[in-house]
Amino acid sequence: MPLSSMTGFARSHGASGPYAFEWELKSVNAKGFDLRLRLPPGWDELEGPAKKRAAELLARGTIYANLNVKRANALSSVRINEEVLASVVKVAGQLAAKIDAVAPSVDGLLAIKGVIEVVEPESNEEEDKAAKAAAAGAFDEALDGLVAMRRREGTALSQVLMQRIDEIEVLAGRAEATPGRKPEAIRSRLAEQVTALLEASDRFDADRLNQEALLIAAKADVREELDRIASHVSQARELIGKGGPVGRRLDFLAQEFHREVNTCCSKSNDIELTNVGLELKNVVEQFREQVQNLE
Repeated sequence: MPLSSMTGFARSHGASGPYAFEWELKSVNAKGFDLRLRLPPGWDELEGPAKKRAAELLARGTIYANLNVKRANALSSVRINEEVLASVVKVAGQLAAKIDAVAPSVDGLLAIKGVIEVVEPESNEEEDKAAKAAAAGAFDEALDGLVAMRRREGTALSQVLMQRIDEIEVLAGRAEATPGRKPEAIRSRLAEQVTALLEASDRFDADRLNQEALLIAAKADVREELDRIASHVSQARELIGKGGPVGRRLDFLAQEFHREVNTCCSKSNDIELTNVGLELKNVVEQFREQVQNLE
């Protein structure tokens, strides 16, 4: 199963009877799954099936789904509410008898809320039912398009992630081959420092200094960190090859990569190993950023 990105876009069109409709679906990164629907009044019954269908195909991402509906030959009509108009005229007459005021104009009366009513055309129940069923089918079509686009982007991301993994493996190999990281080299450098201290003063305990030097040398070895990085490389390749919604697991591995590389840098007392560690940090960060886009 291929990897999937969390970003994508899809659109579908349809028509049924006097209705024409269009779906637009947009997907963005998110920690979990969330479908946010915007439906015209009277079309709310599409929400439940749409969310169920989307949850079956998608594991992560926020999906914005908008449905636009137009009805042909459905012109609204304007009607005067005679009762409201009569009440307004009556009140205006009463006021005119009490105060010196200009008689209300026609446009002034019509501007009063409730005097004019916009009457929507009557709908046909069978036509509405058929149109909603067709719109539900069009949603499935748009959803399939969104899934396909996310998978295409996921395939491209998998190639980028494999390149980053290869770079991490190469850099870890360079760190392994660094002469300065070997315990013998570390002990040698510390021994020179101990000798210099003893020559500078006779107040130091030679045995104690040698014991401390050996302890520091053991702590400075990055063998365990490099072994764990190699293990993470293997796991990352397995997950990318397996595919599916593995974004969270790869994100965890990215954090583990970062932890091990940081430890290598903090332990390093060799300039070459430090430089390799900084390169590793950069590649691991690139890997983590790309993983954030995966489902």
